[in-house]
Amino acid sequence: MTVAPHSRRTLLRVAVGGLVAGVSGLVAALSRFLVPDVLYEPERRFPVGRPVEFPVGTATLVAERRLYVFHGDDGFYVVSAVCTHLGCNVLHQERKGFACPCHGSVFGEDGHVLRGPASSPLPRFAVTVSRRGELVVDTRRRVDALFRLRA
Repeated sequence: MTVAPHSRRTLLRVAVGGLVAGVSGLVAALSRFLVPDVLYEPERRFPVGRPVEFPVGTATLVAERRLYVFHGDDGFYVVSAVCTHLGCNVLHQERKGFACPCHGSVFGEDGHVLRGPASSPLPRFAVTVSRRGELVVDTRRRVDALFRLRA
């Protein structure tokens, strides 16, 4: 039986095209392993500034870290600026506490819930002074409402 040259050529094209497509797919699949599938999260322990940058009697928003640094007569403490209801940024109001503009939760000056829908208080985080003299916040360590850092 004789096969027309035109059909051999077509068969060869189809075979080479399939081989190229298969190799391309394999290379694409293997190259995926060169890019790590990792979610990089922000550091949980970080400096926020020197103590002199936070005058006594102030509450300073550190917006990029979503927290407030308080410096009272009795020392420093740090309160999260993230509402425990759905994660909106709360706003601090001098001597009134915190208010969530998204759903109306209100927190006292120490972070406890005054009015919901939030049911949990704003977390307070540990703060220390580094060897370089900077305030360092550790969001992995929560502290109670009485914690103060004297610096």
